[in-house]
Amino acid sequence: MASSTEAAASAAKPGVVLLTFASGQFLMALDSSVMNVSIASVAEDVGTTVTGIQGAITAYTLVMAMCMIPGGKIGVLIGRKRAFMIGCLIYGCGSLTTSLAPNLTVLLIGWSFLEGVGAALILPAIVALVAGNFTADRRPAAYGIVAAAGAVAIAVGPLVGGVATTYFSWRWVFAGEVVLVLVILFFARRVADAPSEARSRIDFTGALLSALGLGTLVYGVLRSSAWGWFVPKADAPAWLGISLTAWLVLAGLLLTRIFLHWEAHLVERGWEPLLDPALFDNRQLTGGLTMFFFQYLVQMGVFFLVPLYLSVALGLSALQTGARLLPLSLSLLAAAILIPKLLPRISPRRVVRLGLLALLAGAVVLLVALDEDAGADVVTVPLLLIGLGMGALASQLGAVTVSAVPDERTAEIGGVQNAVTNLGASIGTALAGSILIATLTTSFLTAIDENPAVPDQVAAQAAVQLEGGAAFVSDADLRSALDEAGTSPEVARAAMDANTEARLDGLRAALAVLSLTTVLALFFTQRIPDHQPGSPAPAP
Repeated sequence: MASSTEAAASAAKPGVVLLTFASGQFLMALDSSVMNVSIASVAEDVGTTVTGIQGAITAYTLVMAMCMIPGGKIGVLIGRKRAFMIGCLIYGCGSLTTSLAPNLTVLLIGWSFLEGVGAALILPAIVALVAGNFTADRRPAAYGIVAAAGAVAIAVGPLVGGVATTYFSWRWVFAGEVVLVLVILFFARRVADAPSEARSRIDFTGALLSALGLGTLVYGVLRSSAWGWFVPKADAPAWLGISLTAWLVLAGLLLTRIFLHWEAHLVERGWEPLLDPALFDNRQLTGGLTMFFFQYLVQMGVFFLVPLYLSVALGLSALQTGARLLPLSLSLLAAAILIPKLLPRISPRRVVRLGLLALLAGAVVLLVALDEDAGADVVTVPLLLIGLGMGALASQLGAVTVSAVPDERTAEIGGVQNAVTNLGASIGTALAGSILIATLTTSFLTAIDENPAVPDQVAAQAAVQLEGGAAFVSDADLRSALDEAGTSPEVARAAMDANTEARLDGLRAALAVLSLTTVLALFFTQRIPDHQPGSPAPAP
C-alpha cells in the first residue's frame, strides 16, 4: 500500500485535494450548528413547533451515529472515492429537499435522513482518502487542516445562520449547501483513490447491532437534559424510579458489547467482520480514539456554553455572537496549520498534552473572569487559548489513529473515529447543558428562598415550575414574563437578581466540569506515540 499511497499523493495537486476534503468536513460540521439560531423561524415556516425542529436535529445526529461504522465499511467495499462521491450526492439531495421542505415530514426526510446517511458515507471516506492522497510525513498537516475546517464550521455556524435568517431565509443555507456539494464533486474528480482490496459482503447483522447500540446510546445522552441522567425530572419517563436516560445508555452499551462479541465470532470462523475487535488491542489506536472522544466532549461543551453566554446573558445578536467566536477559529487554524509545518518532527504526545493544557487554561480563565460586570470582551483571550488547544489536537490525532493501522483499514477506522467523535460531541453538549441547568435551578431557588421580599407562595410556585424544566433566559425575556404576571417591583427585582447570579453559577459549574474532564484526559495521553509516523522512535 505504500507505493499506491505515494502514487496517489503525486497524482493531483495537493492543495486542490486538501481543499476538497476540508470543504467536505466543513459542510458536514456546519449542519450541527448553523440552524441553532434559527429554530423558531424554521418551525414557523414549515408549520411545526420548536420541539419538532429540535427533534429533527436530534434525528440527524442519530442517523449519523447509527450509520457511521457501516458507512466506513461500505467505503472499503466499493472504494473510498466512490463512497465519498455517493455520500455527497445523497447529502446534496437532502440539502435540496430541506431547502424546499413545505412541512416537517419533508424536512425530516431531507435534513435528518438523507443528510445523515450522506454524512455517514462522507466522513469515514475523508479519513481514508487523506491517508491515500498524502504521504505519512504530510498527513499530520492534512488531517489538522481538515479537522480545523470542521471546528471552524461549528464556530461560524451561528454567524452564517444568523445572516441568512436575518437578511434572507434559512432555506438559503441549505440551497448554498447544494452549490457547495456540486463544487466538491467537481474537484473530487482529481482525488486519487486507493482501490479496495476486499470485495466480501457486508455483515448486516453487525451493521444492525452497531446501529442499534450507538443509536440507543446517543439518543439516551441527547434526552438527558429533558429527562435527567439518573433522577427523573417531573413528568419525564422512568422505570423503577430511574430516568429512562440511564436505561437507554445501559442498553446502548450492552448492544455495543453484543456487537463486538458477534464480530469476534465472525473472525473466529474466518468470515469478514464489519469491524475487527482486535483493532482495539492496538494501544496507539485506542489512545488516539480516546483523545478524539475527550477533544469533542470539551469542544462541543465550549461551543454550547460560550454562545449561550453571549446571546442570552449579554443579549448579543446571532451576528455579534458569531463575530465574538472568530478568535477561536483564527487560533485554531493557525495551530492546526503551523505546528506540523514548523515542527514536523515534534512528539505527538507532547503536542497533545500542550493542547489539553491550553484547553484547560482557556476554560479556567473564562471561569474566573465571568462575573456580573463582565462584557463580551471577556471571552476573547479564553477563546484564543481554547482554539490553540483544539488546533494542536487536530494537528496530531488524525495521523495518530490512521498510522496505527494498515492503509487498507483506514476507511473502517474512519467510521469508528467519527462514531467516537459523534458520541463525545453528544455527551459534551448534554453534560454541559445538564450541569448548567441543575446549578442554575439550585442557585435560583436558593436566592429566592433566602430573599425576604419574595413571599413563600411565590417561592413555592417557582420551585414547581423549575422542577418541570428550568430555562436559561435573558433579562429581557424574564422581565417581560414578570410584567405579564403582574409581579410586584420588589419580587421582580429579586427574581432578576437571582436569575443573573444563577446564570453565572450555572456557566461556572459547567466550565468547571469541562476543566476537570480536560484534566482527566491528560491521564490517557501516555498511549499517544512520542514520535511522528514514519520517523524513528527516540532512544530510551
